[in-house]
Amino acid sequence: MLKPQQVSVIIPVYNGDRFIVEAVESVLQQTYPNVEIIVVDDGSVDRSGAVLQLYGDRIRYVYQMNQGVAAARNAGITIAQGELIAFLDQDDFFLPDKLTVQVDRLTADPALAMVSSGWRIVDAQGKTMADIQPWHGIPELTSANWVIWKPVFLGAMLFRQSVLGRSTGFNSQLQQTSDVELILRLIQAGCQTAWVPQTTVCYRQHPDNASRNALQQAQEMEVVLEQFFNQPDLSPSLRQFASRSRYQSLVWSAWRLYHLGERVAMVDYLKKSLSYASGTPSETILDWINSFQQYASESGCHLDIHALTQFQEWRALVQNCLLYPVFLDRAGDYPQ
Repeated sequence: MLKPQQVSVIIPVYNGDRFIVEAVESVLQQTYPNVEIIVVDDGSVDRSGAVLQLYGDRIRYVYQMNQGVAAARNAGITIAQGELIAFLDQDDFFLPDKLTVQVDRLTADPALAMVSSGWRIVDAQGKTMADIQPWHGIPELTSANWVIWKPVFLGAMLFRQSVLGRSTGFNSQLQQTSDVELILRLIQAGCQTAWVPQTTVCYRQHPDNASRNALQQAQEMEVVLEQFFNQPDLSPSLRQFASRSRYQSLVWSAWRLYHLGERVAMVDYLKKSLSYASGTPSETILDWINSFQQYASESGCHLDIHALTQFQEWRALVQNCLLYPVFLDRAGDYPQ
């Protein structure tokens, strides 16, 4: 019988003593038998190091001066010994069969470079808020669907080490979007991917989530897509999705900004999306509302459409869209 492939699980931690034990324990309790746990401490000044040292040789603990999560993940990739690599954030946790089902899928199809799955949004106490099953809306992980929709959640993925080893890893200049930037590069390189239609990881929502810096995330995403679509050697088959990809990201960013109470910034991003909208003003406004409803559901919350449409900023934007449709192609020139 062949020895099971080793999986290296890389967990970056920075001041994560509140949740890091649950993250590590979720890997130790996996039903898959051959797992290496690498915890990269990115300069924590809380009790994270002390807590992790208690695990002894059950984990590989590495300390580095604070360089950001992308650099911490890269440090883990560099020392990983497994043929397969998974990533887990310090405040999230795997469900018990995560690695078993994903290793089985990669083993069954050697052509696949990576598999992804669904995820469960939980609150700070670990209580379920929503199960996200993205394969219902995106049945196949084609290159087009990656570029347009960008359904990236690292904790839901499992990579072949050989693929990550050939890449330059995560871009450490990016604080919020290095995962999306890496996936776009892998897709551009022709990597094949597939769903494992099962929930495998829990994504914890709490006030200290790094992803709550929605404006920085939105700004970085604009830069990532600008650089991606401006590559002179990008294939026409991917370049054709530039407008759809930018529109989706801008509307998603607008939702995140609205969700976190940044209404003026939300309007700015919806204005930007107008430059890439393909429908009439009325169709575009309706799409914004439908998209906000979808993203709210995926965040485990309810969208109050009445409250949204009563905001002065929203009403002014909608009025401009309907009264000045010529500006759909020149969103920056909207009357104020």
